[in-house]
Amino acid sequence: MPKGVGRWLNDVEEEGEEGEPVETKPSEDDEEMDPIFPVMGPGYGIKNKFLKRKKFKEAKVAKMQAKIEKARERFREKKAWRKAGNTGPPPTVKKEPTKLPHTIESLREPDLTYVEKDDDELAFEEATDKYAKYYEKAYEPKVLITSSYKLTGRTMAFISELRLIIPNSEFFFRRGTTVKKMVLKAVDRGFTDILVINEDRRWPNGFLLIHLPDGPAAYFRLTNPRICKDIRRTRSEITSHRPEVILNNFKTRLGQMIARMLGALFHYEPEFKGRRVCTFHNQRDFIFFRHHRYEFESSKRVNLRELGPRFTLRLQWLQDGAFDGDYEWVLKRHEMESSRRRFHL
Repeated sequence: MPKGVGRWLNDVEEEGEEGEPVETKPSEDDEEMDPIFPVMGPGYGIKNKFLKRKKFKEAKVAKMQAKIEKARERFREKKAWRKAGNTGPPPTVKKEPTKLPHTIESLREPDLTYVEKDDDELAFEEATDKYAKYYEKAYEPKVLITSSYKLTGRTMAFISELRLIIPNSEFFFRRGTTVKKMVLKAVDRGFTDILVINEDRRWPNGFLLIHLPDGPAAYFRLTNPRICKDIRRTRSEITSHRPEVILNNFKTRLGQMIARMLGALFHYEPEFKGRRVCTFHNQRDFIFFRHHRYEFESSKRVNLRELGPRFTLRLQWLQDGAFDGDYEWVLKRHEMESSRRRFHL
């Protein structure tokens, strides 16, 4: 019988062969088992706060002295190892590798559309999709940036900095033009993508991206926009060199499609001389954008200086055509967000 079980059965009556109740007796193991109490701190049970503080300081000093003595012992072992004529580091006890802590993202639910490293089917789809010519370097991207009908100063400043980041981009005032008419005019003028920044209550809140001429189109919710002034930077730090683009942590087929859409806004040949890098990092279906510049202190040490702007995107829907056609994916919060460990990108 396992330890402790006999105690639960002390007062329980069992029926014998003739139906008479039989009292059970505790086993020898139960009598030998001692109760286990939690470990208390050094000042536990002392009501005087001055004595309690003194006891705690003494325990802290003793712990520090033990740590110093352990370090001295390691130093003496190392010195004896060198004195014996040995080379290389002294043999030490190998510690077990620490386990990575569990996070919501590491415990994400399995997805059937999860992309493996060597996926032939995905490679074939990417070679035949609407962005294949761009990644084959058949044309250079040309982006048209516009806004909602009523443009305020905050949104205009945000768009002005997007123009500095995205090479070969132009700004266009809407003046009451619908999106579908704008698509037709942009195709005639040789644009490859349209970027529409919407606003609400004088604050940017929407990010509509349309690939020309046949789509797809994606709408993102825009949150936490910060321009250069908000992070204590100036626009003069942003040079005209083409930036390097990093697309990180897009693990599903939908995520790969969104990553290709965002990457196609920039030129496929970055100018590394400018040391600029634009990063789209996906974490729990939120896409974080950051703009940095490399700063080389030496040949071995590199720092990153954020230039701005910064913002966060959340995909709302994906459409097959250029703002026209069937919806391939739509975010339905009450149905899709029933679990915190379910992600789509």
